[in-house]
Amino acid sequence: MRETILSRCEAKGLRMTEQRRIIAGVLEAADDHPDVEDLYTRASAQDPNISIATVYRTVKLFEEAGILEKLEFGDGRARYEDADRDHHDHLIDMTTGEVIEFVDPEIEALQEKIAARLGFTLKGHRLELYGVRRKG
Repeated sequence: MRETILSRCEAKGLRMTEQRRIIAGVLEAADDHPDVEDLYTRASAQDPNISIATVYRTVKLFEEAGILEKLEFGDGRARYEDADRDHHDHLIDMTTGEVIEFVDPEIEALQEKIAARLGFTLKGHRLELYGVRRKG
């Protein structure tokens, strides 16, 4: 069983205020790639005293601790996801901004093959595809 964001924060010795706990819970529950504004909206629904500045500081703290991964899809919004999630790639709809997660064994194998051909052992990668939906 994967550790929660909160348990990883605690394991790293981060001081977890009640507001940070709420933000960690919001991140844990996210099934999308929220930006700070999204996180603020969701967290402040649980605690109206949470400020957007608190969300910014908390996200930065979690990112620096390696708990969150910052994603930038070219739309000017930094988005976040749990850094401990299983590997996946992203397809970004340039019209709507929708982000689709996918894993393709053929792409994974091809990346390994290319790295080996060039004399490398692949240790990680991030793949982002950008497109627009075909009509019809």
